[in-house]
Amino acid sequence: MKYVLLVSHGTMAQGVKSVLEMLAGGGREDILATSLRNGMGADAFAGQVAECIRNITREDEILLFADLIGGSPLTTAANVIAQAGLMDRTTMVGGMNFPLVLSAVLQKDFTDSAGLVAAVLPEAREAMQEFRIQTQDMEDDI
Repeated sequence: MKYVLLVSHGTMAQGVKSVLEMLAGGGREDILATSLRNGMGADAFAGQVAECIRNITREDEILLFADLIGGSPLTTAANVIAQAGLMDRTTMVGGMNFPLVLSAVLQKDFTDSAGLVAAVLPEAREAMQEFRIQTQDMEDDI
């Protein structure tokens, strides 16, 4: 199975997971999430990551998405995954946003992980755009 593991500062990872369950189906065992909360130590967070991945085996793969490249959630999760002997089964992406993760979840079972990342990163970049609504001047309304 390909697992999607979401890690973040605050509650972003759980929020993304919640919306994924609305749009991609609830009760999915392949979507995991944990967050480094304010005041939480690295050891406690590492324990949470270890608990998330405890059922993942060498036959599985992990797509790890983190809020920031180089942030504590990503580096700690990478260390826990390496200690579990699963780093060679893991693809990591930093700078997660919802369109990126949704595309990955919907496509992950149809392509290899490297191809998946190559496909979803441009989609995620395109999804980030300024949204503008054209309004008429007040004088036009009089």
